[in-house]
Amino acid sequence: MDAKPCTTSLTVKTSHVLPPDTNTHGTLFGGKLMAHIDDVAAIAAVRHARKPVVTASTDSVDFLAPVREGDSVCVEAFVTWTHTTSMEVFVKAVTENLLTGERKVCTTAFLTFVAVDDDGRPTTVPPVYPVTDQEKKLHEAAPARAEQRKARRKHSYELAETFGTDFPWDREF
Repeated sequence: MDAKPCTTSLTVKTSHVLPPDTNTHGTLFGGKLMAHIDDVAAIAAVRHARKPVVTASTDSVDFLAPVREGDSVCVEAFVTWTHTTSMEVFVKAVTENLLTGERKVCTTAFLTFVAVDDDGRPTTVPPVYPVTDQEKKLHEAAPARAEQRKARRKHSYELAETFGTDFPWDREF
């Protein structure tokens, strides 16, 4: 498989924040923004792999500034690093006050996607290479983030084993 530049996967989506999208504070529901993030990141991953993908993990989603009713939110994503069947996608969301033009980065996140074949099994993806200084910075730090994800996933499995599927009131104390 031929390597592709990060920009091949660049995906951008801008949405107007309307009243049904907001909470009692007049700001965008965090879950709504997370849905935008997953949607745009998945499109970026499919553009890179040209195969179906599934979300494997979402690293911390950091909400840096509120997105207010009437603002727009622009979500940008691209593949920063690949492994054999997985892709790391960087996402940045920018909120804009449409009346004043003031813009702020409101969220950043990293998501991992796995490409799957027709049977839903992981399948190989092409390598990615950075071109810009920002892409190079993200690409170089990606192996360390992958190790952190691996450790976090191991811990999640341990928690799942510890707590199981029963509700606390179903257990004998």
